[in-house]
Amino acid sequence: MRSIRQIKNIKAKTVLLLVDFNVPVKNGKVMDDFRIKATLPTINFLLKKGAKIILITHFGKDGTASLDPIAKHFFRISKIDKNRVTFFDNIRKFSGEMKNDVTFAKKLSKMGDIYVNEAFSVSHREHASVVSLPKYLPSFAGLQLEKEIKNLSYISQKPKHPFLFVLSGAKFSTKIPLLEKYLKLADYVFVGGALANYLLKAKGYKIGKSLVDEKKYDVSKILNSPKLILPTDFVVKNEAIVDIGKESVKNLASIIKKSKFILWNGPLGKYEDGGAKATEEILKLVLKSKSQVIIGGGDIVSILSKLKPKSHKPKANLFVSTGGGATLEFLANGTLPGIKALL
Repeated sequence: MRSIRQIKNIKAKTVLLLVDFNVPVKNGKVMDDFRIKATLPTINFLLKKGAKIILITHFGKDGTASLDPIAKHFFRISKIDKNRVTFFDNIRKFSGEMKNDVTFAKKLSKMGDIYVNEAFSVSHREHASVVSLPKYLPSFAGLQLEKEIKNLSYISQKPKHPFLFVLSGAKFSTKIPLLEKYLKLADYVFVGGALANYLLKAKGYKIGKSLVDEKKYDVSKILNSPKLILPTDFVVKNEAIVDIGKESVKNLASIIKKSKFILWNGPLGKYEDGGAKATEEILKLVLKSKSQVIIGGGDIVSILSKLKPKSHKPKANLFVSTGGGATLEFLANGTLPGIKALL
């Protein structure tokens, strides 16, 4: 895989830069620009080399949403000349994108001279702009994509111990391979959210109206692992678990203090229903830690961005991934379709 640092001459050339600016927008205002800011080093690097850039991104699921609020916010925070960077249409507006249509990818390639992937968070999707477009242009990895691969690969290369893995989320089917893998690699695996609800229900506990995957899975090996740690108390709202309780926070905090490496994906509670308190408390503790820390998952990154005071300044021991599902898939498989397409 080639880095943009290896591009020899791009002066006056057009770079098709794949980014993921599918960020939360409310009343025309961008609410969290973490992913946008993460692309700026690559964009500025390319501009400094004399390139022109066409940004390719999706916004919303079906491509009908306008990119106007995204573009407006981008130019406001970046201070970049609009003559040097332009936005292509919402890529999902075109049926060929999600179908991974080769003809569509060829048409896209005609717009530029070079392709750069700076969209780790969509690199798990086999879409035209992710896996087919790189076939028709000289293709390179952006600076953030390189950081993602380097930091997430560290986990499989003798991470420090004790190693704590914190996993939460709703879709149990996508998390089973991760749980099974990291129950072998980590020293402690703390499970929260709807995943914990499922495991607690499997153990015979009543969970009321709490969010839970209704499919049946064989989780006997997971439940029998001595490394598995489940919440012991909860915050309940309208007969549903929305967060882990004070005792569970205390238990997790004690493990964090003795861990030398922490990998965390997903908020511990249903944060959109007022279940963010425990996640905020644990995040503050983790950010003060001297341990090596990797945090991923769109929801938890949103909570991190809202923390006050802004204590999550860049630190040598902290890496915040831009990915959600992409991070999970990379952790499970060690690569992604979008990364393979650059090889």
